[in-house]
Amino acid sequence: MTSTGIGVEAGAQAARTRALAVLRIRGRALAVALLPAAATVILLTGGSTGHFVGRSWDTARWIVGVLAVVVLLAAAGIGLVVARARPAVSPTVPILQESAPDLYRMVRDLADRLDVPVPSAIALTPDCDSWLEDRTHPAHGPPAPKGGDELGNPGPHRRTPAAPVLVIGSPFLWWMRVGELRAVLAPVVAGTGPSAHPDIAAARRFVRGLDAAVAVSSTTGRCPATRLVCAGLGWVARVLLRGCREHAALMERGVAAAAAERAQAVDYGLRIVAQEQVGLAYAGWDRLLTRVALPAWRMGRWPSRLDAGVVAALTELSRRDRLAEGFASRLGERPACDLLEEPGLVDEAASLLAARLFHGGPAEPGPDWSPVAWQEYPDEVVDRTWRTEAARLHRVLDSLGVRATLDPAAPDPGGPTLARVLDHLTDPAAHRRPKEPAAYDEDAEEATGTERSAALAAGLTAALAREEAAAVTPGPGSDAPAPAPAPAGQGPDSALWDDCALPLFPLQPPRTARELLADHVTAMVCCAAVDTAGATPGLDWLDGPSLLVDGERAADLTPRVLSLVEEGDPAPLRAWLVESGIRPEKPVRLV
Repeated sequence: MTSTGIGVEAGAQAARTRALAVLRIRGRALAVALLPAAATVILLTGGSTGHFVGRSWDTARWIVGVLAVVVLLAAAGIGLVVARARPAVSPTVPILQESAPDLYRMVRDLADRLDVPVPSAIALTPDCDSWLEDRTHPAHGPPAPKGGDELGNPGPHRRTPAAPVLVIGSPFLWWMRVGELRAVLAPVVAGTGPSAHPDIAAARRFVRGLDAAVAVSSTTGRCPATRLVCAGLGWVARVLLRGCREHAALMERGVAAAAAERAQAVDYGLRIVAQEQVGLAYAGWDRLLTRVALPAWRMGRWPSRLDAGVVAALTELSRRDRLAEGFASRLGERPACDLLEEPGLVDEAASLLAARLFHGGPAEPGPDWSPVAWQEYPDEVVDRTWRTEAARLHRVLDSLGVRATLDPAAPDPGGPTLARVLDHLTDPAAHRRPKEPAAYDEDAEEATGTERSAALAAGLTAALAREEAAAVTPGPGSDAPAPAPAPAGQGPDSALWDDCALPLFPLQPPRTARELLADHVTAMVCCAAVDTAGATPGLDWLDGPSLLVDGERAADLTPRVLSLVEEGDPAPLRAWLVESGIRPEKPVRLV
């Protein structure tokens, strides 16, 4: 036997050993539940044979018998909940075989080469990860086709497929080449081998059932009697989960080790290069979400080609970073997204799901939640964001009673101006005192700056909170047009997961009052630059919305704004305005 074969067998044996340990815990729990019934049988047998006679034994038989009935009913109820409760399922975009025959063929050939069962289906997740997911619970999907599962595995008609579903990170399909994707998926697909073992499958079902039972017991909105029953159910399930936790973790570690050893023989050299691409794709995806997608989501728009944006962002990174120069040469090879029949539709579905998971957007497009293409992003997102925030800033200034100009004799400019913001936030004593850090408020745990900036920041925070509370998704009776149905196999499988608590993975904590004020002042500066100096809104793939002055990105604007907001010193910003030809006294257009 080769060293690889020995490693595979050792990992699989370790996994089976831990699976048996989990099943022993299940057996002990069943034995504890049957213990009062066994004692009842002994007492009844002793009474019928004349050994346990007398009033005290009769009382004991009644007490133990009632206890046995109660325990058996409770055990039956808990067992029923554990068996029938729907385990959590990762939100994904299902990919049917007819929409990606080449991808299915590649996975099938990979499984044949690894000599493991073929995954039952393929799905995409809007994240940089890949895994196998068991969806054999009856609530997890429709019956498999009569001729077999979606990958063409022969077999009789059954309600759900036995093999796990292969979940692939959607950014991998767009950034990686076909060979790289194959190398990355080899250890994942190899995991179907240990998953087919009966003991490992039974142990996994038991642990997932306990986890689902805990979720059922935690559901709110029940009557007091039901809450009491659920509390008992949750306590038992948590005790069993604590007992299984270590064994289940070691079992999964053994499965992963066996899969990794089995995949050693497939594209081993290419896998080293592919792993570098995994890290690069993760960095580009994270930056694209936080710097580019998040501003659009806040505006009620969702970029419909996020995965294609990853390619643009990483290509830009390769242009700027010498360490990434070699990555651009790969772009001439066939991308993995070519394995899809309609990559644009799949990208759109994954982009919408990403918006739901990371921001909490609606499940379907609508008038207040519409897609935006990358070429429209500067005008539809960047410019609109600036003008919306600038308008909010001036509404708050109006509510604070701030005059349009400090000079009573000066004529009214006839519209919102940047000069009004500069004059209000300027601290007359700023130029006479040494530079110090902005004041720190322990209650707010943020730099509050001057008294005027603190008041303005508080007003912006309250105004934004009111707007978010008033924003309501159009209901069934609204005039919003019905969204077009997604093609089969292209829409998110939202029926498989509970989407009541969105976003599931928020990208950033809410902005602080100081950050809100700085963003709004920056937006006002950008509006003035566009309207009075011919600047244009732009999109930087790595840094998000940007202001282009004479075709160059204004990268030195933020520290000048912070000097005004935190210290009340407008000199750095005013100098930059003069240098850029921006006229703060001129009114700007707002939404």
